[in-house]
Amino acid sequence: MTSTVTTSGKLHILALQGEIDMHSSPAVRQVILDLVKKKVPLAVDLSQVKYMDSSGVATLVEGLQNSKKLGQGFVLMSPVGSVLGVIKLARLDKVFRIVTNVSECADLAL
Repeated sequence: MTSTVTTSGKLHILALQGEIDMHSSPAVRQVILDLVKKKVPLAVDLSQVKYMDSSGVATLVEGLQNSKKLGQGFVLMSPVGSVLGVIKLARLDKVFRIVTNVSECADLAL
């Protein structure tokens, strides 16, 4: 698993690549929580994540919860394949805001 952070205006974009499982999710968790602490809206780009288990889902939920506590935006961007399937299976597509590109995040950075 690799991660890259970029900025688009006042929005941080965390692009993840590879697999998010019990071995890599602690590192993903730390990156997400560090970004959330900066009190800037966060988009987690999942377009290059090929596999995610329940520990990865828990990491995303924790990031969302912490973002809500701080009153900032948190979205998932472009989950595909089995990753989207896991999110839908857990019915988290009703909990998370899911977007397909950065332009759909414009209202987060207000």
